[in-house]
Amino acid sequence: MTPAPGSDQYQVTIVKYGTRQTVRSDVYLNYHLYGEPDGPIGMDYFFWVVRNAHRTIVVDTGFSAIGGANRKRTTLIEPAAAFDALGVDRAAGPPVVVTHAHYDHIGNLDLFPGSALIVAIAEYDFWTGPYATRTLLHHSVEDEEIGHLRQAAREDRLQTFDDEVSPAPGVRVIRVGGHTPGQSVVLVNTSHGVVLLASDSVHYYEEYERNMPFTQVANLIDMYAGFDRIRAMRADHLVAGHDPGTLGRFAPCTLAGITGLAATIGEEP
Repeated sequence: MTPAPGSDQYQVTIVKYGTRQTVRSDVYLNYHLYGEPDGPIGMDYFFWVVRNAHRTIVVDTGFSAIGGANRKRTTLIEPAAAFDALGVDRAAGPPVVVTHAHYDHIGNLDLFPGSALIVAIAEYDFWTGPYATRTLLHHSVEDEEIGHLRQAAREDRLQTFDDEVSPAPGVRVIRVGGHTPGQSVVLVNTSHGVVLLASDSVHYYEEYERNMPFTQVANLIDMYAGFDRIRAMRADHLVAGHDPGTLGRFAPCTLAGITGLAATIGEEP
């Protein structure tokens, strides 16, 4: 069957729902090795919505109230309110891409109880496996939220993949690993070119441009290789996962209730 005209192009909305202030040595692995002075750095928290006239795909769901409070994060807008401001029909069960299972990316999966959850099998297997409880890994997750993934599996809503999957025409989800075993990126066709939602394979643009791995890493070699793979993808727009400068690179979204907290790439659906 021939796809409907325009069904393989989307508008991408980047939503900043939280923030915090920290220092460079807290975000870059072994920062002292660069021989640079420490200093303040911000970290913003995002999720993403991919949509056109035919479908909506949610990419990650942000941290929950509990997950954010446990780590003293600042919430700028409750994710549920942001989804509502964007007109995302949660009751319709739009598919949710889980780029990885850290607390700030799966904290509100319960807002989508009827949705298919798309996640790399390496990610699901790790967080439901024997090493997920080790301190240096477990501090990045909430057990109840991993439970939402388990529940989706029991309900046959969990859609896993090995290395790549296309949940819809014009959208590709690719596992790169590094930050976590199943860390994935999302490539999206838009009227303004191909957008690469890097999630936490690239927290900061500087991290990517200078090959400076993030402090939380499951496999350092895979993280370095992920930078190279992303370069080879040659996307027109790279959207970093936590960089405070991200929104300023793209067109502001002026929808009521979310002005100043979102940006878009591509024409409206």
